[in-house]
Amino acid sequence: MGTDTREDPRLRPVTAADRVWTGVTTTGDGRVFVSFPSADGPGIQVGEVVSNGRIVPYPDETWNEVRDSPDPRGAFVHVNGLRIGPDGNLWIVDSGTPGLGLPVVPGGPRLIVVATDTATVLREYSLDAAVHERSYLDDVRFNGPVAYLTDAGAPGLIVLDLATGESRRLLEEHPSTLARRPMRADGEVLRDPDGNELRIHADQLEVSPDGAYLYFQPASGPLYRIETRCLDDPTLPPEVVAERVEAWADTPTTGGTAIDASGVIYLSDVDNRRILTVGLDGRVETLLSDPRLVWADAMWLDGTGQLWIPAAQLNRTPGLAGGRSAVDYPVWIYRLPVNAVPPANDHA
Repeated sequence: MGTDTREDPRLRPVTAADRVWTGVTTTGDGRVFVSFPSADGPGIQVGEVVSNGRIVPYPDETWNEVRDSPDPRGAFVHVNGLRIGPDGNLWIVDSGTPGLGLPVVPGGPRLIVVATDTATVLREYSLDAAVHERSYLDDVRFNGPVAYLTDAGAPGLIVLDLATGESRRLLEEHPSTLARRPMRADGEVLRDPDGNELRIHADQLEVSPDGAYLYFQPASGPLYRIETRCLDDPTLPPEVVAERVEAWADTPTTGGTAIDASGVIYLSDVDNRRILTVGLDGRVETLLSDPRLVWADAMWLDGTGQLWIPAAQLNRTPGLAGGRSAVDYPVWIYRLPVNAVPPANDHA
C-alpha cells in the first residue's frame, strides 16, 4: 500500500459515530443525513445528525425498526444509499435484501422519497420488476424525469421513469457492469466471510452536468460512460445499447464518487487512501492522500464547495474482511474544500 503517512490539513473531521456509516448528504440549509448499512451490526439505518453530533432515526423510529425477519412494510430492509435530490427531498435506496448475495425480499427493493420539511414519506418506487433474486441495489443518480440505479449483486443498470414508476434493466452482465477483477483495499484483496474473492458489480455512477452522459463502474473499476439518450429510449434494442458503452478511465477499487458542475469526477482510491479526480478528458489525477481515509465511501459535494467524505472502514468489516472485524471506532466523516459546486441536475 502506497499510503502517505502524513495527514493533510485540508481534510477536516466533521462528526463521528460508533457504527459504520457509508453515506452522507446535506440540505441547502445545512441539515445532515447519514446512512448505516448494518455492516457491523443492526441498528438505525437512516439518521439525521443534530446538535452535539447526536443522531436521531429518520424519518422516524418505526422506519428504522430492527425486525426479526426482513419486512418492507413501513420499514427499511437494507439501506445502501441516500441523497438530497434536485427537488430538495431525501431519496433513499433500499437494496431490499438483508445483504450482498442474499435473496431479495418481495417489496423490498425500493427508492423511497422523504420530504425533509415534514419527515413524510411521499412515495415508494417499487423496483421489484427490475431486479433478480440476487440483486443488490446500490446507488442512484438523477437526470430530469429519469433516475438511474446500479445493481451490484446482479450486474446491470436500472432506468426508472419517475413519473410512471416503470423501471427497466439494461447492460445485463455487460463487461461494464460486471466486476472482472479483484477488489483491493489497504494492499489486501477483499474476501467474503467464506474466504472467496469479493465481487461487487455495478456500483458507482454519476450523470454529467449537461445530462448527456452517465458514468458508471463496478466497485473494482474501470470507469465507463454511455450517452443517456441510449438508456432513456425504451425502443432501442439491448444489444444496441451495449454497443454504445465507452471505456473512460482506468480506476482502482473505489468506495464512492461525486461530480461537480464542471464535470470533474471525484473518486476514492481505497487501496491507497486517496481521493482522485477524473478530468473531462478521462485523465486520472491525485487530489489528496491521507491515512485517515480508510475506505472513503459515498461522497457528497455541497453548495459551499465542501466535499463530504465518510471514512467508512468497510474493508475492516466482516463482510469484506473474510468474516473478521477490525473496525477502529469511532468512524469519522471528513470535509475537504474543493472550490467547486454540484451540478444543478444533481442537487442544489
